[in-house]
Amino acid sequence: MKCPYCFSNDTKVVDKRDNEHEGTTRRRRECLGCSKRFTTYERIENIDLSIKKKDGSCQAFNREKLQKSILKSLHRDEISSEDLNTVLDEIEMDLLSKETTVVESSEVGKLVLQKLKKISPVAYMRFASVYKSFHSLEDFSKEIEELKKT
Repeated sequence: MKCPYCFSNDTKVVDKRDNEHEGTTRRRRECLGCSKRFTTYERIENIDLSIKKKDGSCQAFNREKLQKSILKSLHRDEISSEDLNTVLDEIEMDLLSKETTVVESSEVGKLVLQKLKKISPVAYMRFASVYKSFHSLEDFSKEIEELKKT
């Protein structure tokens, strides 16, 4: 690793910490040339992840699109940006941990429903009504009954 101060290639790692939740490694380094310290981060490059839609078409995974969808479901519910990012990170890590890089959109929807069920039953119902294509009040009633059981 090249020192950002004197551009020497002679550096040593003084401290290393893995952040398993974020998938990063933080390394505190010291330059053997100028003795200054600096920090580097190592993370896995974005892995190509495709979402297979109901119609058979594939789209690249889009975290921002997922975030907008969740925020729309959480309309008027308070959630901190930190909590929202945690939910998004967990969903993304679940998707990346699958054996394939092509994931059915229904899998994404199920993961979102699991997370929303813990956050807000109203947000869960908003998302479920779109995800499960509710067409009648009976659909809502059945889902509410199922939600009450858990």
